[in-house]
Amino acid sequence: MNCKKNFGEMSTLNIKILDKDFQVSCPEDKQNALLIAADQLDKRMRNIQKKGNIIGLERIAVMAALNLNHELISMKNNEVLNNTLEIEKIINKLNRKLDKTLDK
Repeated sequence: MNCKKNFGEMSTLNIKILDKDFQVSCPEDKQNALLIAADQLDKRMRNIQKKGNIIGLERIAVMAALNLNHELISMKNNEVLNNTLEIEKIINKLNRKLDKTLDK
């Protein structure tokens, strides 16, 4: 994977996924993250390809995208649940303080 500098802060990265070359424009400060993402996507797509159930680059890409999106949604749901529990604890603590104050 290499990078050609363009005008300003944008660069064109050449990435390879499943032996196919793609050119992607990217802000210079996001290049490393994009390269990591491309590498992870390539690994996931190769794993799907190795299983042999799915044939064709497009179908493999769709399955990889679905798997990644499912993981992202699961992570967000866990974050929401954790945040909700934390907020609930804070509200309960405030309610106890209010009850104590009102009892005085």
